[in-house]
Amino acid sequence: IILASHKLTKQDQCLRIAILNAALCLFVSIFRSKQRQRQFHRCTWMTVFKETWPRFSRPGISMSLVESKDGIQCFTFEHNRDYQQVQFKFLDAVESMDPNNFVVLLQLNPYHIDSLLQLSDVCRIQEDQETARDLIERALYSFECAFHPVFSLTSGTCRLDYCRPENRAFYLVLFKHMIFLEKRGCPRTALEYCKLILSLDPDNDPLCMLLIFDFLCLRCREYTTLIRLYEEWEVHRNLSQLPNFSFSVALSYYHLSQQEDISPVENQQLKQKSNVLLQNALIMFPGALMPLLDLCTVQPDAVVSSHAFFGPSSQIGQPPALLELVSLYVGRCHSLWKEAGLMLWLEENVRKGLKRVDSQDPYLEDCQNKRKQRYQSAPRNIHRHVLMSEIKEATATLPLEVTTQPGMGFDPLPPLDSIVSYIRPERYDLNALNTLSLFFRSLLPNFNLQRPEDRQEVARAGRELNQEVNRLMVAMRDMLANIQFREPQWENNHERDEEEWD
Repeated sequence: IILASHKLTKQDQCLRIAILNAALCLFVSIFRSKQRQRQFHRCTWMTVFKETWPRFSRPGISMSLVESKDGIQCFTFEHNRDYQQVQFKFLDAVESMDPNNFVVLLQLNPYHIDSLLQLSDVCRIQEDQETARDLIERALYSFECAFHPVFSLTSGTCRLDYCRPENRAFYLVLFKHMIFLEKRGCPRTALEYCKLILSLDPDNDPLCMLLIFDFLCLRCREYTTLIRLYEEWEVHRNLSQLPNFSFSVALSYYHLSQQEDISPVENQQLKQKSNVLLQNALIMFPGALMPLLDLCTVQPDAVVSSHAFFGPSSQIGQPPALLELVSLYVGRCHSLWKEAGLMLWLEENVRKGLKRVDSQDPYLEDCQNKRKQRYQSAPRNIHRHVLMSEIKEATATLPLEVTTQPGMGFDPLPPLDSIVSYIRPERYDLNALNTLSLFFRSLLPNFNLQRPEDRQEVARAGRELNQEVNRLMVAMRDMLANIQFREPQWENNHERDEEEWD
C-alpha cells in the first residue's frame, strides 16, 4: 500500500484503493458504534452528571406553571402515573423499616427522589458522607432536568408552594445540598443556595432559612449583605426578635470596623454601632451568654456568673420557643466567636450591659415584656428547621408534641394544610380476605369471620406475614444484586433520545 504509485501495476492500484475503502468503512462503523453507546447529558447549573451514576432517563417528574401574576410565577412539580406507583412502593419500603428495601428500589428506579433522600440519611448516619452527598447530587440533577423552560434559579420571581408534597422534596434536596457545601468549606456557594431556597417562598419561609442566613454570611464574610437584609426586612419581619440576627448583625458591624481601608471616623462609628447592638442582644437574650461561653471553653468572670441577670435564672426562666432559638444559635454559631479579639470585645460589652441592667435602663423592661409575650410557642417551620439542622443543643429543646410524633427524613413535619394531588391506595382490604390470611386467623381461639374485631386481627396477621415475606424477598434481591449484568448497548434510537431531552 505504501509503495509509490508509479511502481504499481493497474491491478495493484485497484487493490490498494479497495483496501483503503475497507479501512475507511471500518473506521466509520466503529465511530458510529461509539456514538450510539455515548449518552449526551443535559447542561445543568446546580450539579454535573457523573459517569459513575446510572444511565439517566426521565423518572416521571415534570414541572408546570400554575399561575403568573404581578411578575411572580408559581410552579409545581408533578408526578406521572408510573412515578406514583414507585412512590407507593417507596412508602411500603419506609414501613418495612429496612434500609435494604431502599437499595432495591433504587436499583430499579435510580432517580426516585424520596428514595435518594432516605438512603442519603442512612449513609450519613453510617458516616459515609461521600455516598450521602452523591445521592443528594443525583436527586438535584433529576430535579433540574425536570425544570419548566420559564423557571429561573436567579430571577427571584419563581415560587413553589411547600404545601404540595411534590414540591417539598425539592426544598429538602436543596437544603441538604447546602449543608454539605458548608461542611466542605464552600460557605459562599452554600449562601447562594440559601438565597435560592428563601426566594422560593419568602413570605412563609417553610424551612426557616432566616435562621441560617446570618451564619453563612459570617462564614463567607458577606457582612454588608447581612446588614442590608436586616435593615430592609426589620420593619415587616422583626428580625431583631431572632437571637441569631441580634448577635450576628452586631458581629458584622464589629468585623467591618476592623477593616484597614476605612477612615478613623468611620471606624469609630462602626465600633460604637456594634457595641450598642451587642449590648442590646445580651439584654434581650441573656440566656445565650453562659451556653456560648461554655461551648467556647471560656471561664466567665465571677461578677458575671454570680449576677442574677446572666446566672442560672436566665436559663430556667426562658420561654420554650426562646430557649429553642437561643440553643440553635449557640449550637450553630459558637465557632464564630473563637476568633482572636472577639472574646475581649464580648467581655467589654457584657460589663457595659450589666451597668445598664443595674441602672434600670428602660430598654430592660421592654425586653422583659417581649420575652413574656412573643416566645410562648414556636411555629412549625422553626421546629422543622431544627429537626433538619440536627444541632444537638437545639433538638434537645424541641417540645414533646414534635419529638413524640413519627417523623420521616423525606418529609419532616409536613404542613397541616397539605395539598394532596394523589392518594396512596389501601394496602389491605378487610372485606376480601385471602385464603392464607384466613388460615392463620383460624389458628387463633374464638375465631369468627363475621365479627369486625376478628377481621382486624386477620388484617394484623396478614401484615405480619407480609413483613416476613418482605424480609425473604429482600434477601433474594440482595443475592440477585450481587450478580453483575453487563449493560446492553443502546441502539441508535433517535426517538428515545428525543424523549430524554425534551
